[in-house]
Amino acid sequence: MLDKTDYLPNLIQEAKQQINEIIASALAKAAEKGELPADAVLTGSVEIPKDTSNGDFAANHAMAGARSLHMAPRMIAEKLIGNMDLSGTWFASAESAGPGFMNFRLAQSWYSDVLSAVDAAGENYGRTDDGKGRKLMVEFVSANPTGPMHMGNARGGVLGDALASVLEKAGYDVSREFYVNDAGNQIEKFAQSIDARYRQLILGENAVEFPADGYHGEDIIRLAESFRESFGDEWLDKPESERHEKMASFGLERNIPRMKNDLERYGIRYDQWFFESTLHESGFVKETVSRLTDLGYTYEKDGALWLKTSEILGDKLRAAGKSEADIEKLELKDDVLRRANGFYTYFAADIAYHRNKFETRGFDKVINIWGADHHGHVARLKGAMDALGLDGENRLDVVLMQLVKLLENGVEVRMSKRTGKMISLDNLLDEIPVDSARYFFNSRPESPVEFDLELAKRQDKENPVYYVQYAHARICSMISNLASEGHPLPAFGEADLSLLTEPAERDLIKQVALFPEEIRLAARDYDPSRINKYLTELAAQFHKFYTVCRIRDAEPGILNARLVLSDSVRNVLELALSVIGIGAPEKM
Repeated sequence: MLDKTDYLPNLIQEAKQQINEIIASALAKAAEKGELPADAVLTGSVEIPKDTSNGDFAANHAMAGARSLHMAPRMIAEKLIGNMDLSGTWFASAESAGPGFMNFRLAQSWYSDVLSAVDAAGENYGRTDDGKGRKLMVEFVSANPTGPMHMGNARGGVLGDALASVLEKAGYDVSREFYVNDAGNQIEKFAQSIDARYRQLILGENAVEFPADGYHGEDIIRLAESFRESFGDEWLDKPESERHEKMASFGLERNIPRMKNDLERYGIRYDQWFFESTLHESGFVKETVSRLTDLGYTYEKDGALWLKTSEILGDKLRAAGKSEADIEKLELKDDVLRRANGFYTYFAADIAYHRNKFETRGFDKVINIWGADHHGHVARLKGAMDALGLDGENRLDVVLMQLVKLLENGVEVRMSKRTGKMISLDNLLDEIPVDSARYFFNSRPESPVEFDLELAKRQDKENPVYYVQYAHARICSMISNLASEGHPLPAFGEADLSLLTEPAERDLIKQVALFPEEIRLAARDYDPSRINKYLTELAAQFHKFYTVCRIRDAEPGILNARLVLSDSVRNVLELALSVIGIGAPEKM
């Protein structure tokens, strides 16, 4: 029986480890008999083959060790299998195949133990201890607070939130953060835009030229109208600098709470909203730039202060073995940290912000979710962290996500925050359920998303989130209906799980067993979309099982076992859906 004390089960990895132990024991026996060299060492990998008709796991140890043992892989495999003792293991048989693979077929005890593990772990099923409690931050969305949240933010939001959940499930101490860019050039443009609309309201639209690079959305007009309602015309003749400072503050005080509300509606709550302005007000940006200067990484030119970015990155590339010719092709450039007018650049603030993450707040690792258009910024920021002695190369990871294409009736809807032609997150969630939006946007970050608005609205199996949620609701309804007919869900220990021998039952149990492994891999690869794929396959396996395996009119022992299996699937569906922030309805 399994040890249930503080048990975080991953029966896929545990089965692989058991195979390694079986092979090691067989090697020792074969060496003792003189069938294999006494000093033989075999290391290999154990994988789940795409075609499991010849075995549930395949090991390549014999092939990996053929050269060192000076023997044909097939012969090594046969010697090992001849010395294997599978009694008391999760495996019913092992055989050699092809050029030297060893195929292992699972015994019924493994399938029963999977369901026992789900029952024992409860809400902890799927958790791992890979993270070992290390302190980790996921920073995502971090949109300029100059307008409504939009479709691009919708994708970054769910990717960041789902990744944070996956990492929590994998044993990390995770903090979610939104970096509010409430300082700098974009905020000045924001203030200019409100100011222009405000003066147009008073003086007439033709009397005031709107800045070409300003924000043209209706939201700016609404802010200007609100400003005038609050203050009348009294700010018309105030100095421009005062006017802009006041209008920026007025706009941010309204936009930021709206952003928070939109994101909470989307199921996203942050542990911290970190304001860029605090870095300037505290002198932390200035101090960070001074430290880079003290370390010899800056110089002055044309009245500005520059970071020796090309030198920092060039030295890193040389240390990695790159040739001077290859480095020259990259055309590395230095970056301005402080302009000639004395203002610090966004890059200087970003360096200070990340120094704050590592040095002040002590995060072991930081993960940023950025748009693909920021790819050129990644190496520069990591290099700056390295220059500060903060090991940006290993402690700062950036997940770059491709853009979103919104399709409506098969036609792409163009979006631009600057021109105001955009689909806001709030408007999107008026059109489709939050669960659909989260499911569709939680796709592989490196792949562009074509968001089909009509498909996301559909309430049938063509909509993947509906298909998954329906599996959960179907199980809940089945259990409830059978209970009303006198067949209640039995206590876990009352069901004979050894009766679950049908191929559809075993395939379903295998999919249940994969959940902890999918969490582990999703955390390792920063790819929460694996959970989408996992859920779709788990739902498919359940629907297949429900179709081919009778439940209501099955013999009582089999009925009880299938009810327990179904309830285990229901539990795992709910757990996996919760990881990506999606509900598990009991009725649909």
